Amino acid sequence: MDAFFKFASKFLAVFFGSLWSGISGFFKGIFGMFNIAKYIEIFKAFSKDFGVGEWILAILVVILLVAALAAIVFVVYLLIRKYVRVRKTLVSQEELLNEVGRLNHEVIKLSTEKERILAMKVSQIGLKPGESDTVEQTDEEEKPIQEGESRFYKLTDVDNAMKEYVPREYNNDITLPEICDMFRNFACSRMGLFYEPRIIRLFLAAFASTRLIILQGISGTGKTSLPYAFGKFLQNDANIASVQPSWRDRSELFGYFNEFTKRFNETETLKRMYEAKYTENIYLTILDEMNIARVEYYFAEMLSILEMPTRSEWVIDLVPSGWPNDPKFLENGRFHLPENMWYIGTANNDDSTFAISDKVYDRALPINIDSKGVYFEAPYTENLNLSFVHLEKLFNEAKEKFKVSEENLDKLTALDDYVIEHFRLAFGNRIVKQLREFVPAYVGCGGTEIDGIDYVLANKILRKFESLNLAFIRDEIDGLIEYLDEHFGQENMNESKSYLRRLQRLS
Repeated sequence: MDAFFKFASKFLAVFFGSLWSGISGFFKGIFGMFNIAKYIEIFKAFSKDFGVGEWILAILVVILLVAALAAIVFVVYLLIRKYVRVRKTLVSQEELLNEVGRLNHEVIKLSTEKERILAMKVSQIGLKPGESDTVEQTDEEEKPIQEGESRFYKLTDVDNAMKEYVPREYNNDITLPEICDMFRNFACSRMGLFYEPRIIRLFLAAFASTRLIILQGISGTGKTSLPYAFGKFLQNDANIASVQPSWRDRSELFGYFNEFTKRFNETETLKRMYEAKYTENIYLTILDEMNIARVEYYFAEMLSILEMPTRSEWVIDLVPSGWPNDPKFLENGRFHLPENMWYIGTANNDDSTFAISDKVYDRALPINIDSKGVYFEAPYTENLNLSFVHLEKLFNEAKEKFKVSEENLDKLTALDDYVIEHFRLAFGNRIVKQLREFVPAYVGCGGTEIDGIDYVLANKILRKFESLNLAFIRDEIDGLIEYLDEHFGQENMNESKSYLRRLQRLS
């Protein structure tokens, strides 16, 4: 063993001795580079013999040496600083990874707990995990359906409530102008709302031509208040459906069938539709801020159904098949829409809303409310009991008594040809049909035929010009204004001409 120890000590001494020499030599070298005393000693020893030129060169050498030493110090400083930063980043990343791991663990725990709670809820009330009901539910609706119960909870409640319903005594002697005057005075004296007679006439006459009315204009002009006040006036409050940006389909209006509870979760709008089947009252549903979502998404089916040529075709499928204990007015899961309900949409045009498409505008009648009402004195006015049967009778009488003159219809036909030739746009039969229904009702409410035609032309036909390139049709607009002056008179069609001039300014 002595021989081995001697061998090992000498053998390893070579390695460790060289390693120590290298390390000590490195630090001796570093120390030597910064041995200021040695530099001074050498400088003193040789400076005695320096001439002027040698002094200058010696000073340059000293400066270069100092710069080299300073550079070495600076590089070492940068390396140390970089190392500290890298180390700090690594430590932060490690801490972040640890925190993420901890949070993931918490998420897993919470998810497990959520699934356990949802599983309990499914077993108790039959809700699908992850299902988001857009329809507010009562405690009764959340329970699974029991044998013999109706799957339409709210509609069945209406059936039960209407068993003892006694119809009102309606005022069947009132005329259209009297309705307009009474409502305007009622809104003023009872609700502090002030509307021009023209707005009231347009609003009531719109009922004759369409089931969808769009009230549009700047905020604060009383768009929602107008139908709300009309509901109060008729003693049948309007149903307000506040449109949400998430509205995508018809279930937002009617509700949906829950496969777990076997119940149909009805909306308040569907309940009011169903209630309307029992009475002759006039019902209004307000689609408040209707264009905060795309109207043609959630109202598409209604647009198509209300366009059917006969009211017997106003039918929607709520469920695939009928059950024996379904509500009274449901036949094989189908519901016939009430004839006495109108849908009033309010629309603001700003960055938070969608543009209403031509498909919607063509089927509706828009009314622009762009100014606040002016205060006026009105006598205290009572409510009105008005049936939709009498209202439609008044509209039909006006349609016979105040038919649009053949002269004006011929002028509109010629105007249609002019617009097709110069602007590549056509009226369409739907708009002509609405004009034939709206204008007589407007005249019956106290307006004039030419003003009614002017309103339809400006808001149903000329409105389509906005989709054209205004820069290209600017010169053509002057010709159209001259055409209106020539055929309808310079004193008439003022709304249409004002609209055309506004388009010119925008081009």
